[in-house]
Amino acid sequence: MNDVANEMETNSDVYKTLLESTRAIPWKIDWKTMKFTYIGPQIEHLLGWAPSSWVSVEDWAARMHPDDREAVVNFCVSQSKAGTDHEADYRAQTKDGDYVWIRDVVHVVRKDGEVEALIGFMFDISERKKTEEKLLRLQKELEELSFQDGLTGIANRRMFDSIINIEWDNARRNHQPLSLILLDIDYFKQYNDHYGHIEGDDCLKRVAEILDSAATRARDFVGRYGGEEFVLVLPETDAHSAEKVADRCRRLILEQQIPHEKSQIDQVLTVSLGVGTIIPSHTDEPREFVEKVDKLLYKAKQKGRNRAEYG
Repeated sequence: MNDVANEMETNSDVYKTLLESTRAIPWKIDWKTMKFTYIGPQIEHLLGWAPSSWVSVEDWAARMHPDDREAVVNFCVSQSKAGTDHEADYRAQTKDGDYVWIRDVVHVVRKDGEVEALIGFMFDISERKKTEEKLLRLQKELEELSFQDGLTGIANRRMFDSIINIEWDNARRNHQPLSLILLDIDYFKQYNDHYGHIEGDDCLKRVAEILDSAATRARDFVGRYGGEEFVLVLPETDAHSAEKVADRCRRLILEQQIPHEKSQIDQVLTVSLGVGTIIPSHTDEPREFVEKVDKLLYKAKQKGRNRAEYG
């Protein structure tokens, strides 16, 4: 029995060491008292407060920014009561009086059907928030400087050039994957020649709307790259997830059943796609990545169109 107990204690120490050596900050809250019973030592490096101060504090929510406190607490309490795991973003106060953006990922622990505790991890998302603020400023510039495609209403090539550089720098700094989709309408010249340019313009508008609906996250970017070509920038998206988005784009356009009598592969409108994913290093350049994805698009067209090529 002593050997088993020693092994369990050793394993517990190993797990504790692993948890406390990551950038994610582990914690546990007792549901009855709504007080921390544990928080990782990483919290002191991030916010300056010693772990013991979190365990003894009467109201941990007092260390949230006043503008975030009520909404975040109400949301977390309601989700916890329902037994639903959830996430919450807020600004946490440092010991020096500044604020750091935090994301709390919360798991609800239940026992005999009742909530017993909350456990989770805190993540520093300050850099991500800075990126989002940059994107918000760019969106404002979109209105002020006409970074909008006049025909389709989505962003234009100029906006894409700005976005790809911002997301590239962010992905390189945080070692996160960045995915890019280039999409081309198959035999669009023949479409224009047969149906006329007014119908052609309407077709471009419909495709733009479909693609805009296919990109579901706030930071996903959809733009008109030029002519009948469109582009999607997908931050923090790995190759598998990018493949799903590309498939969704192609499928949604097919489902519209837009007539295309002069297509050489179908009687409805289809698209070809090039899809690339990269975690940029300091030697990589966005221009080279875009060129690589453009070659994948060309390969998809060479292989018969109405398909995607990945790389």
